[in-house]
Formats: sequence, structure tokens, C-alpha cells
Amino acid sequence: MEYGISTFADVMPDPHTGRTISQAERIRQVVDDIVLADKLGVDFYGVGEHHRREFAASSPAIVLAAAAGNTKHITLGSTVTVLSTSDPIRVYQDFATIDAISNGRAELLVGRGAFTESFPLFGFDLNQYDLLFDERLELLLKARDNEFVTWRGKTRSPIDNLGVYPRTEKPLNISMALGGSRSTVIKAAKLGLPVVLAMLGGNIVDFCNYAKLYRAVAQESGHDSDKLKFSVHAHGFVLNNSKETADTFFPYIQYYRNHLLGERGFPPYTRSDFDYARSSGQGLFVGGPEEVADKIMLLINHLNIDRFIIQMPLATMPHDIVKEAISVYATKVIPLVKEKIKAGTI
Repeated sequence: MEYGISTFADVMPDPHTGRTISQAERIRQVVDDIVLADKLGVDFYGVGEHHRREFAASSPAIVLAAAAGNTKHITLGSTVTVLSTSDPIRVYQDFATIDAISNGRAELLVGRGAFTESFPLFGFDLNQYDLLFDERLELLLKARDNEFVTWRGKTRSPIDNLGVYPRTEKPLNISMALGGSRSTVIKAAKLGLPVVLAMLGGNIVDFCNYAKLYRAVAQESGHDSDKLKFSVHAHGFVLNNSKETADTFFPYIQYYRNHLLGERGFPPYTRSDFDYARSSGQGLFVGGPEEVADKIMLLINHLNIDRFIIQMPLATMPHDIVKEAISVYATKVIPLVKEKIKAGTI
């Protein structure tokens, strides 16, 4: 069992002061957070790709490379790389380079992304949404597995027996993001790719079907499902006291959800919505160490996960509070979960 943290390097106004930090400052904060998480023994840190003003990490690979030389143990990954609008050869080269700098600690999580702003930005046709991802995933896996690549497709120029460098010392770890689509679960399982399930609300136990489907299809496809990593990525925040955590975090998640989901027609996010979402058994991991640890145990016992990744913060919180949350997660939540696993309790 592994424990991780992720971020999109959010850059949004502080709901208390109205102040917005620069994107450059936020990127520097993320590098500092990765170094802190490494010192505290967190297993994984992920940086996600976006291309809009609210998020600074349009190039997770560069942020991760900046942290690679200043860390020793932590695995460094994307959460996610929007493969549909990226060149898979360049993506492989970037992460192979991070892998070299970090001495084998790079991971690549690929997906379609929750937003589509990268399609017009880079000149791709949204009508080819599925085809772009499928072809680029095929080419990426060829580059991972073969020094010399030959490939033909409809969305990119062909490659005829060309070398792709640098090579990694062991095969690059590539996983696939799941957003709740059964077809995506089946695709990843048939390919034998590890997966990361985005749990952005709902009842935790209800997600069991995704894990069961993934493992069943993987086994039917000739893969050893016991050896395929199944991770869960969820929103959350943790401080020492449950009420303090909730009261501190609510204005930020409220701004985040109202701003980003409001443009999609969602109703305003209320305190009662928040309190229900973080209640026992629900998929928002916000509370004191014991509450968050108990929810992680639900994932372990019902989905048999191999890694839990908490996305924190949402919106742009004061950096000293974020660092405190990372410390509480590393020094209190993770040891609590390990104790519960050892004791066999929920």
C-alpha cells in the first residue's frame, strides 16, 4: 500500500482576501511541497496538466524535473498528462528524462483530461476525441517497449523504424486514468495497464464495481490482475482537528466548485453539500487524521487498492496551511492507516 499527494497547481483568488498569487509563485510552492513530502516519507507526488488561468502546471514534466534533483525517495508522476493533445514520442522522452534525473522514480499517468481547452490550443479536433487518445496511447506504448518505432495512424505522421531516446533503465511506469466510463475501464484492463480511478464524490463502496470489472477483464485478457496496481485519486484535506479542517477548507472548495462547475451549470455548492460529502462513507476525504484514515481503510477493504492519492489543496490556500496539511497527512494519517492494516480493522 502506497500513499500519495497530487495537485493541479491551482491559482485562484483567496476567498478571504481576494488576493491571487502569480502562477510562477504557485509553481515554486509545488516544488517546495514535493521536497517536503519526500522528507516526510510520502510515497508519491503527482502534478496534473491543465491549460487555463486557474492552474499553473501546463507542463507537469518540467515541474517534476525541477523536483527530481532535490528529492531522494518519492515517486514523481503526472496526474494526468492529457495524451490526446500531446505528442506521445515527446511525452515518452520527457518522462524518460525525469526517470534518469530521479534514478528511476518517474511515472506517467495518461488520460483524456477533465477539460478540453488543450484541443483548440494545440489545434486538435474534438470530433476525434476518442481516436486521438487511442492512437497516441498505442504509439506511446510502442515507444516504451521498443527502441526503434514503426507506426501508422490517422492523426499523426507515420514513423518508419526511428529510434526514440533516451531509453529508461527499466520500462517506464505508465498508468491510465479512469473517470467513471466502463469502456475506459475495459480498455485499460485489456491492455494490462495499471489504473488510477478519480473518485470525485459519491459513496465510496459504490466504486467497487469499477475495481471488480477491471480485475475481471484483465484476468480474462491474460494479465495477472493481482500484479496490476489499482489506485484511487480523491479530493481531500486534513489537519489535526476535524472541525478546524472543515471550517478552514470549506471556503476554498466552495470557490473551486462554484467557479469551475458553475460554468457547467451546476448549482451553488453549500455548506450542507460539503458536510454530507465529507460524512462517513462519502468520497470527500476531509477531516481529522482518524476520519481520513478510516475512509482510506474503506478503499482498501472494498476496492483492494494499492495506492491512495489525495488531491490537496483545492483552489489556492495559504502555503503555510498547505504545508501543515502535508505534514499531518504524512505523520499522522499514513501511520494510522498502517496500524489499522496491521490490526485488520476498519
